[in-house]
Amino acid sequence: MSRVCEFTSKGPMSGNNVSHAKNKTKRRFLPNLNEVTLLSEALGRSFKFRISAAALRTVDRHGGLDGFMAKAKETVLSSKALKVKKDISKATSVS
Repeated sequence: MSRVCEFTSKGPMSGNNVSHAKNKTKRRFLPNLNEVTLLSEALGRSFKFRISAAALRTVDRHGGLDGFMAKAKETVLSSKALKVKKDISKATSVS
């Protein structure tokens, strides 16, 4: 399982550990990923995603999964999230 957020495409970054003596060794900064279950009100079912804590706050700010997917850019979403976005937009356009 890759360490990439399904909503924001946020992934690992690289940098340096710097000791007191200014010795530098390579390290990785991993995103804060959480496995969450989000409920879609338009579809009436829940979906499991592996998203970052920042993305989870953004979903809450937009009023849930349906509101977030309406404004999310398709270029950063994973293939699973893209399918959910298309299903939600289809369900909301019908009603």
